[in-house]
Amino acid sequence: MRNSFKGAASAAPFFPTLLDQMPNAIVVFDAENLKLAYANPAAELALDASRKSLEGQSIPDLFGDNPPLNNMISEVCAGHFSTQRQELVLHALPGSIHQDSTPAHVVVALLDDPSLVIMEWFPIDQQLRSERDERVTQQVEANKQLMRNLAHEIKNPLGGIRGAAQLLEYELPHKGLHEYTQVIIKESDRLQALVDRLLAPHRKAHAMELFNVHEALERVRSLVLAEFPKGLRIIRNYDTSLPDILGDREQLIQATLNIAHNAAQALGEEIEQGTAQIELKTRVARSVTISKKRYKLALNLHVIDNGPGIPEDIRERIFFPLVSGRNGGSGLGLTLAQTFIQQHQGFVACESRPGHTDFHIQIPYRTQEK
Repeated sequence: MRNSFKGAASAAPFFPTLLDQMPNAIVVFDAENLKLAYANPAAELALDASRKSLEGQSIPDLFGDNPPLNNMISEVCAGHFSTQRQELVLHALPGSIHQDSTPAHVVVALLDDPSLVIMEWFPIDQQLRSERDERVTQQVEANKQLMRNLAHEIKNPLGGIRGAAQLLEYELPHKGLHEYTQVIIKESDRLQALVDRLLAPHRKAHAMELFNVHEALERVRSLVLAEFPKGLRIIRNYDTSLPDILGDREQLIQATLNIAHNAAQALGEEIEQGTAQIELKTRVARSVTISKKRYKLALNLHVIDNGPGIPEDIRERIFFPLVSGRNGGSGLGLTLAQTFIQQHQGFVACESRPGHTDFHIQIPYRTQEK
């Protein structure tokens, strides 16, 4: 029987070289006694257990009495089907800190060696999130392109309007009429500043460097507290073991600051009551897929507030240009934040309900480009 990792590796040397690189959780087990012969790193993460502790465990040990899963395995082991796939609910390893049931897409198949069966699974919500993120990225990119084109079209005539207003001001016989030309000039300047902000992310070159993300977050924290010195508490929840990350430090500070600043502005009532809080949370993520590309390590950064939540009618559009849930807001803060994060091959997503809004930024760790 091949019921050990050593035996599996000798019988199928491709396990550690190929299956270890797969993003989805994979286990290989003996068709007769259902004991594990191999688990890849993604399976270790999903089951919250090491390979060594999984050795000798059986499929029922891992997933309990699961009739749909048991039926899939029985059909494959009996040779009725070479492959079975199904969406079902998997349960965590008993004693694991992850006790929640996981809806997953599961594939069970015989290997070339008929005594070994391979099982692969991935959470359905992961697939849905990946598809949603891809749709949002495409939509946001289309919107950014539209806004850039529109900004260019506005820029030239706007300069002409401002110049004409200045010339008109010189020719007006009564200074009392200057009030009207000043309105034109000031509004032209305001629109010019808006256009410049739309174009700025695409003009500035990256200043890539290795830096400590927590030092960057401390700057964000101090800037927000300087503007909101009373009634707001900003909690540090840092994983201090995180390595330095490669990126444009100022862009990442600005992206996080835009999100944290928006959160603080949404906490008006809570600040008055002295109950407002924003949490800056960092963690490491392993074996992540972002925009269909696999990374060994990524930074997970959360900006969490206890405010009223994002209005439901704009929740799906908050990263689109000129969409704002606040009177007087430009609707560019989150758009710029997403642009900066995407330029680092990362993503930003949001989950919001009354009392809890979580902006999740994920940025892969990359090596210095030469």
